[in-house]
Amino acid sequence: MRNFEIPGRSAVYADNGICATSHPLAAKVALDILQQGGNAADAAIAGAVLLGICEPQMTGLAGDCFVLVKPAGQDQVLALNGSGRAPAALNAQTLRDQGLTSIPLRGIESVTMPGAVDAFCRLSADHGRLDMAQTLAPAIHYAETGVPVAPRVARDWAEDAPALQGRARDLYLVNEKPLTIGQRFRAPGQAEVLRAIAAKGRDGFYKGPVADDLIHSLRTLGGLHTQDDLDATKADWNAPIQGVYKGANLWEHAPNGQGATAILLLNILSHFDLSALDPFGPERAHIEAEATKLAYDARNRLLADPDHTTRLAHMLAPETAAKLAALIDPNRAMPDVTPLTEAIHKDTVYITVVDRDRMAVSLIYSVFWGFGAGLASEKYGLLFQNRGAGFSLTPGHPNELAGGKRPMHTIIPAMLDEGAGVNMPFGVMGGGYQPCGHARFVSNLRDYGMDLQSAIDAPRSFATPEGLKLESGYSDATKQALADRGHQVIPPEDPLGGAQAIRIRADGVLEGASDPRKDGIALGY
Repeated sequence: MRNFEIPGRSAVYADNGICATSHPLAAKVALDILQQGGNAADAAIAGAVLLGICEPQMTGLAGDCFVLVKPAGQDQVLALNGSGRAPAALNAQTLRDQGLTSIPLRGIESVTMPGAVDAFCRLSADHGRLDMAQTLAPAIHYAETGVPVAPRVARDWAEDAPALQGRARDLYLVNEKPLTIGQRFRAPGQAEVLRAIAAKGRDGFYKGPVADDLIHSLRTLGGLHTQDDLDATKADWNAPIQGVYKGANLWEHAPNGQGATAILLLNILSHFDLSALDPFGPERAHIEAEATKLAYDARNRLLADPDHTTRLAHMLAPETAAKLAALIDPNRAMPDVTPLTEAIHKDTVYITVVDRDRMAVSLIYSVFWGFGAGLASEKYGLLFQNRGAGFSLTPGHPNELAGGKRPMHTIIPAMLDEGAGVNMPFGVMGGGYQPCGHARFVSNLRDYGMDLQSAIDAPRSFATPEGLKLESGYSDATKQALADRGHQVIPPEDPLGGAQAIRIRADGVLEGASDPRKDGIALGY
């Protein structure tokens, strides 16, 4: 139980349904949908789409998503890949011939096809109860009337505003300045797009006036994107991947997401008795940092489009983790992992919902970097994602850019089975940090017996090529002990990630937790 004499928040407990996400309006809308007869799939879609209005720097309709679903009355996990592909006419050699060694972060070459809307329509058709018109009605309302900018959103908006170019500056700045706390953001063009989807489903976005706006705008900006590329954008169901840590089963999305990295990281950590260590002391932070370097090195070399990831079994094999764990010196830091040539960043949103029938949805949705490519469609103002910056231009690399290929993705939803069935959807936003965030959250629960909210609140560390980032919750003594081991200890530029989780307890009660690092909340009824 937390100390009620210091600032903090309690977990939320409810019987009928809970949503946990990074903005209160989205959580409230998800709950409204549940109370109107919708299920967790309907509520997750409604909340996620609204997050594109509440947090437009993080996500939007021209972005991508990944979803894990536990259907009601079943103890299995389904994975939906809603990530888009590179335009068919784009290839790595063309960019190498231009002298490039990486994809331009904010260039038109970084824009991949938008996969999220097709995934939302597929999730609704296959597992929802309500039609898309009812599900999208709240987002249409808020897109028209506007949403007051929340504090964390305002901070990110100011940081990301310089990336905005052309038409996007007209739509996402006011008098050439980022919106500030309490200012109202409206997106009437997106309301029109949502009406088209509500009326025609997938075809309301991938065909007709919205599609014309997308392709015309992309071509005008110098892109090679075509209507055929839009037509080929389809979400697909596949099997998730699974790992085990201290008696709990962890379900992650298969590549092209980086969920395998979280499983490998926990497999490495399982060779150490973390429970005997101070959870906020130098020994745990050091071992976790070293395991992170090894797991991320494997990610950088192996993960890509599902059709090009050929060594996934090797990455997840116990023998691989054992060999990597043996490389860790408990007293000395190894060199930092070589940075990716492809871009890794932090901007995304996450939502999880569990309903009265105990359907659970874990959904993550993003335009990659802040405001994506910084480019928007002319008529409707849809921000183009720059997820293609996640490709490599290294010849022969599994993640090498090619037409029609999906890039390696940082966004990963998760679910946990604590021994009596799948009972916990969760996610940790934060780009490259996400696998480390998943591993730390699971370890907080399994090694230290933290309750759900405490496991999210606890200070975080992250080994990066720039140094070992430690949040302010660590003591000066811990920071010095890590420096003595050879780590370059640095503060993070921003709080590390933002987590949400829901637990279906053994007594049937729902427990929801939300990260104070974001503006969000868990709400139940």
